[in-house]
Amino acid sequence: MGKNHLGEFEEIVMLTVAILHGEAYGVAIIEEMETRLNRSVSIGSLQVVLKRLEDKGFLKSELGEATSVRGGKRKRFFTVTNVGKDMLRTSKEQRMQLWNAVPDVALEFIGL
Repeated sequence: MGKNHLGEFEEIVMLTVAILHGEAYGVAIIEEMETRLNRSVSIGSLQVVLKRLEDKGFLKSELGEATSVRGGKRKRFFTVTNVGKDMLRTSKEQRMQLWNAVPDVALEFIGL
């Protein structure tokens, strides 16, 4: 996939980061996705996508403060960049255009 295209999982990860607004780190992202989508997500697959989205410039990250709860380890927090916001808007508009182009009879035929 190109830099100007979002895969389904990439879009879900970016939307989840936006939902968590300032509190998006690995475990929190997974918990939010599993709760909202009833879909299990491995930390490995999430880390690969987070890295790819950062490389594309759609997300940025920074390390938080070390906490004793995590044995002094720091969390990496993710936020959606302005380029990422534009990509999400474009993706939403494309999906809405497709949905709006489906004739009502086709939706009735497939039971929607």
